[in-house]
Amino acid sequence: MNRHRHLEYPDCSIYDFFSANMAEYPEYTALNYFGRKITYRRLLGEINICADALSVLGIKKDDAVSICLPNIPQAVIAFYAVNKLGAVANMIHPMSSENEIARFLGISKSRIVIAIDLIGEKLKKALANTDVEYTVLVSAGDYMPLLMKAAYSLKNRTAGSCGVNVYDWRSFISKARGNGGKTAYHGKGNECAVILYSGGTTGKPKGIMLSNLNFNALAMQSIDGCGCLEKGDKVLSVMPVFHGFGLGVCIHTVLNFGGTAIILPKFGVSDFHKLLFRYKPNVIAGVPAIYESFIRSTAFKGKDLSFLKCVISGGDSLSPSTKEKLNRLLAECGCKCTVREGYGLTECVTGSCLIPENSDKKESVGLPYADTFYMIADPESGESMPCGETGEILLRGPTVMLGYLNEPEETKATLRIHSDGNVWLHTGDLGYMDEEGYIYFKQRLKRMIVSGSYNIYPQIIENVIDSHPDVLVCAVIGVPDEIMGQKVKAYVKLKDENADKERVKKELYRLMKKDIAVYALPREVAFVKDMPKTLVGKIAYSELLNCEEV
Repeated sequence: MNRHRHLEYPDCSIYDFFSANMAEYPEYTALNYFGRKITYRRLLGEINICADALSVLGIKKDDAVSICLPNIPQAVIAFYAVNKLGAVANMIHPMSSENEIARFLGISKSRIVIAIDLIGEKLKKALANTDVEYTVLVSAGDYMPLLMKAAYSLKNRTAGSCGVNVYDWRSFISKARGNGGKTAYHGKGNECAVILYSGGTTGKPKGIMLSNLNFNALAMQSIDGCGCLEKGDKVLSVMPVFHGFGLGVCIHTVLNFGGTAIILPKFGVSDFHKLLFRYKPNVIAGVPAIYESFIRSTAFKGKDLSFLKCVISGGDSLSPSTKEKLNRLLAECGCKCTVREGYGLTECVTGSCLIPENSDKKESVGLPYADTFYMIADPESGESMPCGETGEILLRGPTVMLGYLNEPEETKATLRIHSDGNVWLHTGDLGYMDEEGYIYFKQRLKRMIVSGSYNIYPQIIENVIDSHPDVLVCAVIGVPDEIMGQKVKAYVKLKDENADKERVKKELYRLMKKDIAVYALPREVAFVKDMPKTLVGKIAYSELLNCEEV
C-alpha cells in the first residue's frame, strides 16, 4: 500500500457505481441472511422495485428518507433505492431515544421513515412534531428462512399502527406495481447522498453530510488498501449499517468487489465464535470489543480458522498486547494473516488508513489510503509538526465530508482552508507520523467515550442528569471495561446528602431513557460527597475513579 497511490474515481451515484460493478458477477451471492442467500441480480431487482415504490410516494431528488433499521436485507435495499432517486439516506440508530429520533427526522426534513417494527411505539411519539408523511414498518423476520421466520413472528409480536400512512414492507413494495422500473436519477459524485450522525467537535450529535464520491472512493480505497479481496469472498458484516464502518466498508465496499455480506439484525460479541464456525468468512472487520471477546473465549482452542485471510480492526485503538495475543491465537488456529488496524472517523465515512499486511509497526494504525494525505499540526497554531512529534491529526482526500447539516460554524471549525490552499479535516485526535509516513494514534482531544463501536458524548448525559432538582453537580466518564473497552459511569453530588439515593437513581434513569440512547446510558451511577477539582476549580475528570463514593 502506497500513500501516494492515485486512483480514478467515477463521477457517479452510489447506485450507479454498484449497478455497473455487479454486472460482472450477477449470479454471485450478495447477501447471506441466516443462511438465506440473495444474489446480486435479485438484490438489484429488489432495489429497483423499492425505488419505484418510493417514487410513487413522491420521493425525488434531494428529498430525505430516514432508514432506522438494523442489519437486515431491507436496510441494504432501501439504502441503494433512495440513492437511485437522488434522494438522501438519513441513517438513524434504532436504539436512539425518542427525542433523538425526533431531532434527526426534523433536521433532515425527512418525508418518509423506514423503521424496524419493534420500535413502533417509540417512533409514534417521535413523529408527533415532524414533517414525515409516510412510515414503513419493517420486520426482521421478512427475509428469514421459512421456519425461522415463523419462530421469529411468534416470539416478536409488535404493537399496532404508529400513525397515519403506515405500511408494512409488503404493502409498501406493492406501490411499485406498474411503474416498470423507469425511476432513476443519475447523480454526480459531489451530491449529498447520506447523512450519518456523530458528535463533531463540541459533543452535540450532528448530521454528517457525505457524498456519492465519499462512499465510492472509500470502496475503491478499501479494496486497494486491503489488497487481498476477491470476488466470492465472504465478509462477516456485523458492524451496523447506521455506522460509517458498517455501511461504508461492510456493505458498500463488499458489494463492489463481488463479496458476500453476511448480515444479521442482532449481534453479541459472546456469540462471535459461533458465527465464525457457522459461516466460515474469509474477512472479518470489527471493533476492539469483538477481538477482546475473541481472545477471552475458549471456543477457539484446537479449531481451524485457516479460512480467514483478512482481519481488520477499527473504531478505536487496539492495544499492542491485545494485538499480540490475537495474532498468536490466529496462528495457533492455522490462520496465515495477522490483525490489521486502521484509523478513521465518520467525517470521512470511516477508515482512511490501514496497516499493510505483515507490517512490523505494531503500534501504528497504518499508512494513508490512496489519494489521502495526513498532516500532524500544532493544536494551537495549526502549523505542521516534524516527524515523531505529537499534535492534532489532520487529513484531506476524496472521502472527507461535505460538512455538518445546518451547522455552518461547526463545519468551518472542522474543515479549514490552510495556507497550502487545501481544505483539511481537523479530527480532534492526537497522534504523530514517523519518517516512513506511518500514522500513530495517541488519544482524543475531545472528552469522548468509546464503548464498543459507539462514540458517546458525556456532556449530553451530564445535561440530563443536571436537570434533576436534587442534583448539585455531576460528571460522566468512561471507565475501563474488558469487553467494551469503556463503559459509561456517572458521578453525582446531591444538594442534600441525606436524600433518598435509590429514589434519585430511579428518577435519573427515567429521565435519561427519554433523551439518551440505550447504548449510551450509564452502566453505573455513583454518589460522591465531593467532586475532585483542579487548581483552577474545574472538575478533575482523571481523578474521579479514585474519589470516595457514598
